[in-house]
Amino acid sequence: MRRSLPLALAATAVAATAVTGVSAVATPDRAAARPDTVEWGPCPEKTASPLKADSPRLQCSTLEVPLDYRDPDGRQIEIAISRLASKNPSKRRGVLLTNPGGPGITGLGYPAVLAASGLPQKVLDSYDVIGLDPRGSGRSTPVTCDLTPEQRNRGNTPPYAHTAADVAREAGNARTIAKQCATSRTAWMLPHTTTANTARDMDRIRAALGEPKLSYLGGSYGSYLGAVYTTLFPGRSDRIVLDSNLGPGGSDVTAMRSLARGLEDRSPDFAAFAAAHPEYGLGTTPQRVTAKFFELARRLEARPVRGIDGTLFRGITFDRLYSDASMPSVAEMWQALDKDRPLPPGTPPSMENMENFMAARFYVICGDSRWPGTVREYQRNVAVDRLRYPMLGGSTAGIGPCAFWPDKRVEPPVRIGDRGPSNVLMVQNERDPGTPLAGARELRRAFGKRATMVTADQGGHGVYPFGRNTCANDAVTAFLTAGQRPSRDLACAAEPSE
Repeated sequence: MRRSLPLALAATAVAATAVTGVSAVATPDRAAARPDTVEWGPCPEKTASPLKADSPRLQCSTLEVPLDYRDPDGRQIEIAISRLASKNPSKRRGVLLTNPGGPGITGLGYPAVLAASGLPQKVLDSYDVIGLDPRGSGRSTPVTCDLTPEQRNRGNTPPYAHTAADVAREAGNARTIAKQCATSRTAWMLPHTTTANTARDMDRIRAALGEPKLSYLGGSYGSYLGAVYTTLFPGRSDRIVLDSNLGPGGSDVTAMRSLARGLEDRSPDFAAFAAAHPEYGLGTTPQRVTAKFFELARRLEARPVRGIDGTLFRGITFDRLYSDASMPSVAEMWQALDKDRPLPPGTPPSMENMENFMAARFYVICGDSRWPGTVREYQRNVAVDRLRYPMLGGSTAGIGPCAFWPDKRVEPPVRIGDRGPSNVLMVQNERDPGTPLAGARELRRAFGKRATMVTADQGGHGVYPFGRNTCANDAVTAFLTAGQRPSRDLACAAEPSE
């Protein structure tokens, strides 16, 4: 059975007027005029989120929002929200809504994750930290594509394509999943499960909490969600932090193809690590470690080892290079595959409970923007990217369900621009596999005077508060707590490992 790239790819951002291309439904004024009363209570003991942390202080609630904001009194859906309340009312300045990325990842437990991961106490004092399961995911009204176990195990992206025939062969699987999504019992949500509507849900949350403005901290896909929110609601945006940034098109075909560039940017960090640890036997120089990658990929494509084929090998490597802490497990996996020895625990990762996650991701990325609609276009893209970015390009440029998505979009994509207050702080690792620096620079250009960007000379996905670069982390903390941003874009130098 061929497996595709795992969780990270499946997982794998004030003027009162909106910019060109945004429909008139951007502002839910009814919510602002008549906020609901949020009744906080205990959070569910179990969530579907891969991001978990125990916190007895975390409270949860639900909020009803319109399925379609063009019909605010029509059918309603539920949004699950959470709160980690400030314990210092004298220092509290508002709410900080958060998003961990995705799309498809639930965020109900994310405030507790941030607190457990080193979010500074002065930030926790300054805000009630708010989480949510975005529409379509988790404990909010969920969507499905009725994915079979085999489809879940294949993952969310195509197998590595070496030829045009490989792309044509995969088109059948992509078409099948698109049809399943369009005929599922939640297909009525399909045109409305978009980033723009999630941003509108966020503004309903702001209003329901009785807050005049909303501060925000979002990473990965959450950078795009935050960018859309502050574009639709510039006058209601307070301090907006976008971490590990997608380009201005969000999770579109360009972003998918850029993942291959991300692995090329990041892989030298791992190659240096493995070369410095000869006990893994992967090569004594970075060049030899890189050669070992391609050797293993070829061997596993010809003959899988312990259920790992070439595509899955590439995908797990990519996935685990999101964090420096996972480099030893990557090296152990390579060593085990090279010698046909038992694999490290959790390899490959289980996709058993990922149906909603995968479905919600398809709904959002396919609904947000238009993707190429012919097999030939994907064949051309694969031919280009396989040569340009050979480690991963044959997969990330391949064909998926978005190629066959039903044309039920009710509005064009939100166009990110420079109209609005200068209240956006972007923070970005230089060697980020999931959201490469090139895309962040494009978003920075799109924002113009609205944004300042801090780059950190380090690898991995996620800067704040997870990274070790104190220069970048301190810049975010100063902005969230005191409203102080660097006067111009800032490059933070590399800091030594502890």
